Amino acid sequence: MKIASIQSKVSESKERTLLHIWDLFEASVPDDTDLAVLPEMFQCPYETALFPVYAEPEGGPTWRFCSELARKHRLYLSAGTMPELADGKVYNTAYVFDREGRQIAKYRKMHLFDIDIKGGQYFRESDTLTAGDEIVVFDTEFGEMGICICYDMRFPELSGRMVDAGAKVILCPAAFNMTTGPLHWELMFRQRAVDNQVFTIGTSTAQDPGASYQSWGHSIVADPWGRVLMEMDEGEQVAVTEIDPCVVEEVREQLPLLKHRRRDVY
Repeated sequence: MKIASIQSKVSESKERTLLHIWDLFEASVPDDTDLAVLPEMFQCPYETALFPVYAEPEGGPTWRFCSELARKHRLYLSAGTMPELADGKVYNTAYVFDREGRQIAKYRKMHLFDIDIKGGQYFRESDTLTAGDEIVVFDTEFGEMGICICYDMRFPELSGRMVDAGAKVILCPAAFNMTTGPLHWELMFRQRAVDNQVFTIGTSTAQDPGASYQSWGHSIVADPWGRVLMEMDEGEQVAVTEIDPCVVEEVREQLPLLKHRRRDVY
């Protein structure tokens, strides 16, 4: 299974950003790619005040753009996330499309990023976003995959529930910052991979020195042993990683963590 990770830049113009994404696919995503993954808020600057401004309903222009991108390139597309407007509320929403451009999954960020780190990052997503409340696992020709968004990945209970529902790969569009990224990014994706014996795929926006929110970048793929198969630096980049989902069952047989969980105790 070939995965193209798209660590893209974001501009203030949604239309310019989408055209840039289209060009990146044309120039850098191989024809035999099976899954392409985009970052969190890939078409919107990461500022709480801007989420309602850039928000669109399901089926809106960005949704249609992503559907066409998947259909044209005949691949599964984890379309990062975008602000979704629904019933007067704004959600941080991830859509997944199949090779025909059909939506096969939709996930709304469950844990909102409200932090205040002394001498570091301050951010409150809950100022403009509403939290989702559904765990999402979807089927592909390569098996079941789960999806969460950025801060969600810090909560091992959520990853565990996705694995209980059959996930062998966990996708996570994200935008860690310059405080938490250097400390926790690689550690977290490797640990979730080891805990749950899955592949973890974290996809970030590229770092932009001129933006008010500095993304760490470093999009990553880790395997069920916790090995890093691919990790970028901070700049814009497209990288292709090949994985074998059958490795998941092999690892689970050799080191049967999931079988050894004490459900009678915890």
